[in-house]
Amino acid sequence: MDYVASLEALEAVYGQPGETSLAKETVGLIPQYRAFVEASPFCALATTGPEGMDCSPRGDKAGFVRVLDDRTLLMPDRRGNNRTDSLRNIVRNPQIALMFMVPGSKNCLRVNGTAKVTLDTQLCASFGVEGKAPRSVIVIRTEAVYFQCGRAIVRSHLWEPEQWTDSSGLPSPGKILATLSEGRVGGDEYDREWEGRALSTLW
Repeated sequence: MDYVASLEALEAVYGQPGETSLAKETVGLIPQYRAFVEASPFCALATTGPEGMDCSPRGDKAGFVRVLDDRTLLMPDRRGNNRTDSLRNIVRNPQIALMFMVPGSKNCLRVNGTAKVTLDTQLCASFGVEGKAPRSVIVIRTEAVYFQCGRAIVRSHLWEPEQWTDSSGLPSPGKILATLSEGRVGGDEYDREWEGRALSTLW
């Protein structure tokens, strides 16, 4: 199998991006991009650290990522698996990338920039839900913001339930854990209890 080993070889196949691909990029959040962030209940957060890369799903009610100004986003770190992969990476390497999605929209919004983690008590409290504040907030400084065209979403039929693959045959988290831990954790009991446990610890 041959591999592309230079930018020249890559450009020989793909050529240069068109004007529309370049004109849409901004350093900060124009009003149209801000509207997309405020409507988004889900984004993917990509970070890099000494151990490698990480891409973490982040979700909450629409607008959970707060727009502080046209160059600053604030993201609460809600409860999860407590691995803190993203936070550990950001502390050591501030370079991050985000991809915001809005259900039903054929476009994504991509944000590249740098981030810091703050434990500021007042800021964390301002993100409180049901009396529970996040333990930290990720403060993001934007460097490049642009929308992604909708071809991937159209091809994947992402928002079309009648086109979705039946997921009932996929292995459950409990079965995966039981296999990997040789039965020490996971199993059917884990799967039965997960939904109730998750709902009681969302915040």
